[in-house]
Amino acid sequence: MKAKSIHGKSVADIRETLNQTIDGGFKPTLAIIFMSIKHDRNAICKLMDSKNIDVFGATSCGEFINDLQTEGEIVMMLLDLSKEHYKILFENLRGRNLGETASNLASTASNQFSNPSLILCSTGMTVEGEYFDGETFVKSINESIDPDRVYFGGMAGDDWTFSGSYLFTNHGETDFGMAALVLDADKVSLTGMAISGWKPMGISRRVTKSKGNLLYTIDGKPAVEMYYRYLGQAQKLGDESFDMFKDLSIPYPFIVKKSSGETTLRSPLGINNTEHAIEMGTEMPEGTEFWFTVPPDFDISEEITERARELKDKNGTDADALLIFSCAGRPPVLGPLVTVENEGLAEVWNAPMAGFFTYGEYGRAPGGKQEYHSCTCCWVALKEN
Repeated sequence: MKAKSIHGKSVADIRETLNQTIDGGFKPTLAIIFMSIKHDRNAICKLMDSKNIDVFGATSCGEFINDLQTEGEIVMMLLDLSKEHYKILFENLRGRNLGETASNLASTASNQFSNPSLILCSTGMTVEGEYFDGETFVKSINESIDPDRVYFGGMAGDDWTFSGSYLFTNHGETDFGMAALVLDADKVSLTGMAISGWKPMGISRRVTKSKGNLLYTIDGKPAVEMYYRYLGQAQKLGDESFDMFKDLSIPYPFIVKKSSGETTLRSPLGINNTEHAIEMGTEMPEGTEFWFTVPPDFDISEEITERARELKDKNGTDADALLIFSCAGRPPVLGPLVTVENEGLAEVWNAPMAGFFTYGEYGRAPGGKQEYHSCTCCWVALKEN
């Protein structure tokens, strides 16, 4: 399998670069596309149609390929993979049950090949401002697919505008849905990892009152007050003009202990001043044990690349292409270290790379199960067998 990653600041740029690439003798069959919401997705899909290239696309909160990180642009991973080795599944969730649709998607994916693996994407935010329930999505997928199956991916973004994110293929798009690039794992192997670098701070805490995505009390104390003190923003209590995303760049996440004993990150979305509660990206039921967090150290990029190198050496394989799904919350916290970790992964695998900044990530942490993640770097290397 040959792969090339390209980018452009406009549809016209992509058209020119694509034509140059094809004129050079490269004949891609599949384009994995990550792009800003400000660009014409329909025009991009029509361009791909004219070249007989299948589209698996998501909007972003920033995009990157080897040696380039952008905001508001378009990047693509072009693959010349045989069309017999992959299938694209796409589901619009409007008027449908998320859990049932995800289960059906997983079942359909399982029937495509005797040994399937998946690149899995969902929307992140609807045009009405509804956040996609990644927890239910992953739970439904896991209940309907062989636990040994491998999948990695992420939630579409919208340039941090919270105006609506999109998935798109040659045949349509949605601001509330899911899509899977199903691969024949006997022909194309996936090797990947989800890793965050965030560390627990102090003692564990426990949710003592919650309802849906609203968190009211922690250890019997008002959650909002406790969170503001943790952030060092106690003076902002009661100030409804205070916006965590605007003033802090990102609300620091929680490390949540799962019933299995594993941990994963969960992010606050903001403060619901009417309910005097923390609004979470996903439900945190009463009794949930968690820790406040300390941001990754400066050595996080080294940790990520070293883990990747260890996994590569263990499997004894290289890669034809590398995809990275990195949380949109990482750049505000890590700054240039995000570029270092992305480029470090590309160097380890020595392969064309493309990725985007997401509203959530899907994949397997080292030694763990397939999970929905937040504030995490999730990467996957593809290799034709």
